[in-house]
Amino acid sequence: MNTHTDLRNRIMEGLDLSLNLGEKEILEAIDKRILSLSKAEGIDVVSRERLRREIFQNIRQLGVLQELVEDPEVTEIMVNGPEGIFIEKKGRLSRVDASFESKEKLKQIIWQITAKCNRVVNESSPIVDARLEDGSRVNVVLDPIALNGPILTIRRFPQKPITMDDLKRMGCISKECADFLNEVVRVGFNILVSGGTGSGKTTLLNVLANFIPKDQRVITIEDSAELQIRGIENLVSMETRNANVEGCREITIRDLIKTSLRMRPDRIVVGEVRSKEAIDMLQAINVGHSAMTTVHANSVRDVVSRLETMVLMGMEMPVHAIRGQISSGFDLFIHLGRWNDGSRRVLEIAEPVGIKEGNIILNTVFKFVTSKENPDLKEPGETVRVGELVSLEKFR
Repeated sequence: MNTHTDLRNRIMEGLDLSLNLGEKEILEAIDKRILSLSKAEGIDVVSRERLRREIFQNIRQLGVLQELVEDPEVTEIMVNGPEGIFIEKKGRLSRVDASFESKEKLKQIIWQITAKCNRVVNESSPIVDARLEDGSRVNVVLDPIALNGPILTIRRFPQKPITMDDLKRMGCISKECADFLNEVVRVGFNILVSGGTGSGKTTLLNVLANFIPKDQRVITIEDSAELQIRGIENLVSMETRNANVEGCREITIRDLIKTSLRMRPDRIVVGEVRSKEAIDMLQAINVGHSAMTTVHANSVRDVVSRLETMVLMGMEMPVHAIRGQISSGFDLFIHLGRWNDGSRRVLEIAEPVGIKEGNIILNTVFKFVTSKENPDLKEPGETVRVGELVSLEKFR
């Protein structure tokens, strides 16, 4: 154990702190303890300040994670047990030169996070999704489910929501494509955003939701609330709930979609469809409700098979009937991708235009074209219009 760690532990052991103390009282107690040791140990001013910050973070904040959570450039924090902490910054992964003192200390941080979100994580419920006060998304998997656990993953979102102008500036989308999406959202298109993990699905969904006319009633449904819709007064936000030992039953995405239909929604925005709730989403948009959601998929054409699989989880239906509902319900598929440099791109926008020989026919309206395919484009390429909308009824 190094000298700094030894000092920190000795100071911690000498503190008599109550959980009811405020931040000011805790800092005063820490300062008093540091001062009593600094004379004997010869602790310099820089070390005192560092010790003060670290001890306070260990007591009332997130320990070694606090500085990472406060760093606006860190978009993801991945804790693989007490020894392995990794971050994503500017699209790149790197290891952090820090660690937790023990599994128990890491579990204390996890319990601190989940308790604030009314989530319970323990041996009987070792997997949980939650969120921090700033809206960051949290996933926890405890040992022994995670062999090198506990595992903690924090997906951070900017305090200032990303706008379409930001996406254009970052090269994620072209101006023509952005203007097109603005129009289709305003007229009430049912939109499905697809892509892989970390491709920016939730970010784009949030941007699109802010194009919804401000006089409409909007219902948002999520596992953990992440959407930051601004300027809409008639906004209802709902999130799921896990069952707990007190007898509270689980509230699922399916439950929330069903109840939202009785709330007179103009728009329903579902953070992600990943299971049997897909059937409820399809039924909602096929009876006249306007909705937007996201789904994990590898391409626009893979979206259909993903939806089919999820619908079959919740109801036995002929595949041709499912495809008919997908084609008639969704007006637009938007597919996102992530490049090796960490940047995200809108790769394709297509509309389902009917069924031929049992398969959904897709009309591609925008597509990402690389500079190798078109030398006139900027590096590494651009999302350009390659077709026109066929279904214009909602515009009329």
